[in-house]
Amino acid sequence: MADNDLGSLLGGLLGGGKGGTLLGSLLGALGSGGGESLSGLLQQLGEGGLGPKTQSWVSTGANEPVSGPEVAQALPYQALDHVAQKAGITPEEAADQLAQVIPRAVDKLTPTGEVPEGSLEEVIAQHQGG
Repeated sequence: MADNDLGSLLGGLLGGGKGGTLLGSLLGALGSGGGESLSGLLQQLGEGGLGPKTQSWVSTGANEPVSGPEVAQALPYQALDHVAQKAGITPEEAADQLAQVIPRAVDKLTPTGEVPEGSLEEVIAQHQGG
């Protein structure tokens, strides 16, 4: 699926704004490594040192905050640069915005505390009752 389509789905899930578009671009950039699945994104962030935080977003408890620099460190620079270029912002700004969006998106997509299987498109459709 194109970045823009996934971004639109994520934007709808998150209540609008450009956060969904940024996250869609990130997932598209990570796609070759399984990033278009929620588990692929969580694995990437976990390997980047954010494992305990990602677990808090999946669990039914409170979400631990994450900073832009932490997101930037956890992601491949090429992926972050791709997101920034598509959005017309710096990689630092992209990381800061993703730090706000990713925990909310993961939290919304894992209401039972379990990471659903399948592509993000399928997971979002199930979440929206489609």
